[in-house]
Amino acid sequence: MKLPVPSLNSSRGGSPKSVKGFTLPEILIALTVFMIVLAGILAANLFGLRMFQVNAAKLNATEWSRYTFGKITDEIRTCNTVSVGNMDTNGSFEGLLPGEVQQGSAIEIQPTTNAATLIFYFVDSLDETFRRTVFTTNSANTTILADSVTNTVVFKAQDFTGQVLTNNQNNQVIHLTLEFYQPQHFMVGPDYYKLETSVTRRAVQ
Repeated sequence: MKLPVPSLNSSRGGSPKSVKGFTLPEILIALTVFMIVLAGILAANLFGLRMFQVNAAKLNATEWSRYTFGKITDEIRTCNTVSVGNMDTNGSFEGLLPGEVQQGSAIEIQPTTNAATLIFYFVDSLDETFRRTVFTTNSANTTILADSVTNTVVFKAQDFTGQVLTNNQNNQVIHLTLEFYQPQHFMVGPDYYKLETSVTRRAVQ
């Protein structure tokens, strides 16, 4: 009589059980699918982050332009006088003479009849910044409003048809054109902006 030899894979008192598992091709396919899904998730997150950065830069530029242009237009509308000219290397305003084309890199705003208080908006060609300076009898306060400015002719005095004047008229329209760019930074390429507006004084004397 021969006794049966129990198999190593068999359980006590039961039939043999087969060992189940993944084959090498199945593991490779599963890893490939997992890597594709992971790459898609990462790509979607990076794309979303880049779009957020792009939109944030544009929204910041829009908010800045709304605030800055609103301040300039309010000061021109309510001022006593406004003149177009240029800033010399010493930071002094040089007005344009009669007969000269009324366009330049700066404007001088006299808010009231007090000539001791003046406001200047100008482009500093040395560092390509757009600045605002409030000059009073005892002090001068300068604020940088924008950098990376690319144009030098920022202000023009025009008539009601849009023609540039050749003399300083009382009812002139001040046209402002500001071109600047934002350099490349994290995940956002360089961008270019051009802003324009026209404004005149409300109280024309």
